[in-house]
Amino acid sequence: MSIDCRQFVAILGPSGCGKSTLLNIVAGLLTPDKGRIELNGEDWTGRTGRVSYMQQKDLLLPWLPILDNVSIPLVLRGVRKREAHDTARKYLQDFGLDGFESYYPRQLSGGMRQRAALLRTYLFTSDIMLMDEPFAGLDAITRRKMQLWLKDLCAKYQPTVLLVTHDIDEALLLADTVYVFSARPARIKLRLDVLHADSGQREQQKRDILSVLEAPATTVY
Repeated sequence: MSIDCRQFVAILGPSGCGKSTLLNIVAGLLTPDKGRIELNGEDWTGRTGRVSYMQQKDLLLPWLPILDNVSIPLVLRGVRKREAHDTARKYLQDFGLDGFESYYPRQLSGGMRQRAALLRTYLFTSDIMLMDEPFAGLDAITRRKMQLWLKDLCAKYQPTVLLVTHDIDEALLLADTVYVFSARPARIKLRLDVLHADSGQREQQKRDILSVLEAPATTVY
């Protein structure tokens, strides 16, 4: 697999096939038995520090208000707290958090907490953002709103993103490229370029994905 700068790539596959394991390998939290991870041509296998990771749970610190939570990446890099707050405030409106900076996580809805978690992930200013089913715990209406919001946000800031999801519609809506994995042990069974597909083409792509996910893991591309 390869991901270009500012590209949004989604991974689909059956439960337990290794999608989250792949993210952990890219993040440097696990070391692969074979193969390697390269970032801008440099071997980065088993190393951390250049990848930010947003998981399904928001993992916000409950004892800190939102502004402090989202400023953590900056403070960890040695930025003074006041300067970190000033930087984070520049993004609050775009991330739908303007006016909520003094709120604590327990005072916010699931969608709002995920917005805060995404801003915190973005402020790591990493080479690539990993997202593991970030909206899976939300109700259907909120999840759709968050997907559309994220699409607009990525169009503006153009981060490099690797998303794991079980939601075919989410993958086709957000991603430029979609990889479909087989059952464990995961193999790439299909790669789709969806950036410029029209609605009719996306319906066909959805059918192609479903046919691959329902088929035995025999063909590898």
